[in-house]
Amino acid sequence: MIILAIETSCDDTCIAVLEIKNKGIKILSNVVSSQVKLHAKYGGVYPFLAKREHQKNLPIVFKKALKEAGNPKIDASANSASTLSGNRRVDLIAVTTGPGLEPCLWTGINFAVDLAKKLKVSLVPINHIEAHILANIINNKQLTINNFPAVCLVISGGHTQLILMTPIRKASLSNGAGKNWEYKIIGETRDDAAGECFDKTARILGLGYPGGPAIAAEAAKFKVQSSKFKVSLPRPMIYQKNYDFSFSGLKTAVLYDFKGRSAKIKKSKQYIQAMAAEIQQSIIDVLVKKTIKATRDYNAKTIILGGGVTANHELRKQFKKKIKEELPKIQYLKPNIKFCTDNAVMIAVAGYFNRKKKGWKKIKADANLKISESQ
Repeated sequence: MIILAIETSCDDTCIAVLEIKNKGIKILSNVVSSQVKLHAKYGGVYPFLAKREHQKNLPIVFKKALKEAGNPKIDASANSASTLSGNRRVDLIAVTTGPGLEPCLWTGINFAVDLAKKLKVSLVPINHIEAHILANIINNKQLTINNFPAVCLVISGGHTQLILMTPIRKASLSNGAGKNWEYKIIGETRDDAAGECFDKTARILGLGYPGGPAIAAEAAKFKVQSSKFKVSLPRPMIYQKNYDFSFSGLKTAVLYDFKGRSAKIKKSKQYIQAMAAEIQQSIIDVLVKKTIKATRDYNAKTIILGGGVTANHELRKQFKKKIKEELPKIQYLKPNIKFCTDNAVMIAVAGYFNRKKKGWKKIKADANLKISESQ
């Protein structure tokens, strides 16, 4: 089966073409056009500016993705556009419908609906959060019934969620159509998500956007032994019995500490590095603690990570260490680094497992779409 996928939930214009067989997944193309530099000067994503860029980039990214997949002469205006080289046809189109920025979502949906009509193929709506979870299938080939229930930690953009994933039936690449899993949100952020906290604290420190990579880069330079500064930040809600998160207080603590320092200290590399290391560690401590607790409480067999923040090397390393120490029998799944941030490969994989849920007439954008909901 050949699947073409479109992802425009935020500020990345993404199109991928995948071939999925019983033997596994073959990525024929994976094109991402980033708008990071465009939005960096604003310290965040402007939805209507992002929408405009998606409208401009989609035809370009589409043409490039199909060329990489094997057909440099494809013409989207013709019915023959569904044919790739070697007489292989696009069997399915998958598109993100939520959650995300609504103007951006509609841009991708409108492009996908128009394309599906022209190619005369089915169109499948995809939940962005589920796609982040299923990104793990790209490297692990399949999730079997033996690995469930699973606790999924999704840290993507404005989302920080703990999700319980349970099987309805055994799913694999050879038997995947229909509803395979049930999802239940057992914990989520009450205010700022982890990614938002990284962005906002990086802005306070003058590190630019996006904040996660900027904080991680400074934290990596921090040397405890040689530092002149001792920075201590709270670990919000870490000892509460629920599985919820809150990171707005952490952002406020960083702001107060920063404002209380002299102008000279604020510009000090050592202070910035010490603060970055403490911000990162505070967020990691909370995420790991809550996930481990949920795994124990629900007798889960697997911990699954997903979302852009899970590209953080320190987070991945500390999760691995903690799971080995406290839950050695638990399977630990994390996506390949290049599939943590937004991409259309994960949308295509989710499209494969949701391929019975199709019909372009009913597809609409839902900025607040929950993983337990379907269209």
